[in-house]
Amino acid sequence: MATILPVLGKHPQMGSDCFIAPNATIVGDVTMGNECSVWFNAVIRGDVHYIKMGNKVNIQDGAVIHCTYQKNPTEIGDRVSIGHNALVHGCTIHDDVLVGMGAIVMDRCVIHSNSIIAAGAVLLEGTVVESGCIYAGVPAKKVKDLSPDMIHGEIDRISNNYVKYASWFSDYNHNFIK
Repeated sequence: MATILPVLGKHPQMGSDCFIAPNATIVGDVTMGNECSVWFNAVIRGDVHYIKMGNKVNIQDGAVIHCTYQKNPTEIGDRVSIGHNALVHGCTIHDDVLVGMGAIVMDRCVIHSNSIIAAGAVLLEGTVVESGCIYAGVPAKKVKDLSPDMIHGEIDRISNNYVKYASWFSDYNHNFIK
């Protein structure tokens, strides 16, 4: 069963139709919207500051979401996909963003809407990602603008797919997540 624990009296809050994998960990001051999913071995630690996620957010296998003690919370908008083994720490991610597999997003970064952070990219502390573009590399830099087709074809598709994948586990959700 998933590890869902309060910290200092603050309990994780989940919206409707969320899927939490049986070995995911969610602790402390974490709020997530509707139709979110937290996948196998993912960790969301709202122990040192708050973490707020919108609707249709998916935190994929092995990803870690954390913040900085009393300084930088983590805020994630709607329809955001956090790829496998990504690290998102003390930052702000607006709506309709894809953070690729193994990417690192450090403190005080701001990722504006309709953007992609490429797999393996490292956003150094305080990086601001423009709306509608792809950032890649170490350290991550803008590599190109996104077309509307790319936004729909990647960002929307992945977010919607994870809502579908989560529905495959609806029996687990109803029987074990209370």
